[in-house]
Amino acid sequence: MQPIVKLRNIELSSGRPKLAVPITGKTAAEILAATKPIIAAKPDVVEWRIDFFEGVTDAAKLQQMGQQLRAALGEIALLTTFRTNGEGGELPLSDADYFQVCANVVAGQFTDALDVERYHNEAAVKALIAQAHQQQVVIIMSNHDFDKTPAADDIVQRLTSMVAYGADIAKMAVMPQSVEDVLTLLTATNTARQQLQQPIITMSMGDLGKISRMAGEVFGSCLSFATVGAASAPGQIALEHLRPELEDLKLN
Repeated sequence: MQPIVKLRNIELSSGRPKLAVPITGKTAAEILAATKPIIAAKPDVVEWRIDFFEGVTDAAKLQQMGQQLRAALGEIALLTTFRTNGEGGELPLSDADYFQVCANVVAGQFTDALDVERYHNEAAVKALIAQAHQQQVVIIMSNHDFDKTPAADDIVQRLTSMVAYGADIAKMAVMPQSVEDVLTLLTATNTARQQLQQPIITMSMGDLGKISRMAGEVFGSCLSFATVGAASAPGQIALEHLRPELEDLKLN
């Protein structure tokens, strides 16, 4: 059994998968407006996708916006993510700029967790993890394949390498081209859950993969991404629909 990772007032890997919803606003006004219906819907986690934010490369603007968002969310946990262009994100950045943005997030002391993509320079990734851990920021390390579903052994290896790098939680998202691909992702999730010493998050994207967003308690994924308003990835399900579906599928 994986250890429990605390994110503010929630526990990941304990009980049913927790629910995260994205905020993808470009301006401060759009971001703060998006928080109102989200707070009313009561997700466990908000993922702020800062690659959409027009001030993301300005440290002062980023940190000021982060502090405003943190205050608006109250006790809802905040995950901050810059998704690079190569993994489905909005804004092309050099690796140096990517790591600087992530460092600015940590220094701003507004987030509970930071998404760090696995496939960048190893030394830079590990240095960022160390910096985040010094500030008690949880690291969700990620990899996204928007074209295909790798073999199950490959998925498990990628998740394993994230834990070896020092991730608190390892995340993998893949795109299915067939029902068999969805089964591959679920098989890999179950294997990784049994082998790894940290919680994992996995999903098969698109309509074919929607079942993977509901079945985390059975197969071992500790967090599912839903929507209140705009989606940030294909196949995300509205929070008001996903929450009762997870309840129906709970293990007694």
